Amino acid sequence: MSFFLQVKSQDLLSLIEDDKDAKTEKDYTIATFKTTRIINMHTLESVGPRTLDFRISHRFGPVNTGSYNAWGIDGPANIRLSLEYSFDGRFMFGLGRSSYEKMVDGFVKYRLVRQTTDNKTPLSVTMFASMYYNALKDVNAASNGFDKFNPSTNRYSYAYQAIIGRKFSPSFSFQIAPWMVHYNLVEKSSDDNDMFGVAGMFRYKFSKRSAITMEYAYRFPGYSDKKYYDSMGIGYEIETGGHVFQIHFVNSFGLVENQFLPFTDTQWNDAGIRLGFNVSRVFTL
Repeated sequence: MSFFLQVKSQDLLSLIEDDKDAKTEKDYTIATFKTTRIINMHTLESVGPRTLDFRISHRFGPVNTGSYNAWGIDGPANIRLSLEYSFDGRFMFGLGRSSYEKMVDGFVKYRLVRQTTDNKTPLSVTMFASMYYNALKDVNAASNGFDKFNPSTNRYSYAYQAIIGRKFSPSFSFQIAPWMVHYNLVEKSSDDNDMFGVAGMFRYKFSKRSAITMEYAYRFPGYSDKKYYDSMGIGYEIETGGHVFQIHFVNSFGLVENQFLPFTDTQWNDAGIRLGFNVSRVFTL
């Protein structure tokens, strides 16, 4: 009899411990955003564990070039190809190349804090850092008598973001991202090497596979005498199987942070917007 009582006591203790473990295990909010980009900007998301994301991003010419240029479809165009990967679904890294300025970029991204369904952790926080290499030749090197990209460190620039967001409902998500861009080499000696700003973006899901997206990146002024504008985009997003397709209108031509955040030179007011799209295809490895 004592043997059976002992077994029952052990079973009861085991159930209590299992219940404690179940209560302490966190249930994280999923799919705050559908993919790792909203339009130009990174979202707080990473790809899943052991997942490779092949991405194609494309921007056409500005609409205000008129009918002869097919309202920007004829170009000039900018395209970026990239491969991005995560081992565990939290730490992510990627490598890409853009045709504009022959820019090679690499980034790392880490999901530091994740929102929980019980709202004990009401926000998600993701840290982002990237490095860029400008592979252009200095076409004025011969006439100037020197190469502006010598030493080679002059080719490098960097960007950093703290991405803070929340999924407010199954339909609506929002995030903000304070950002900094640093250039080792600037165009004029009066320009600042460091540029700062903050971006805001949202996603509104109106059907099972479709959503409206928007982003706006504000720049703190004063880093250059040249006229630049805040980058802004409005888009439509649709998921089709393993693909996510995003089509949008945006006033920036650059596809990476060191280009579109500080150096967007066209604006919405005079139809300086351009058609663009992103395509994402994920593979589980």
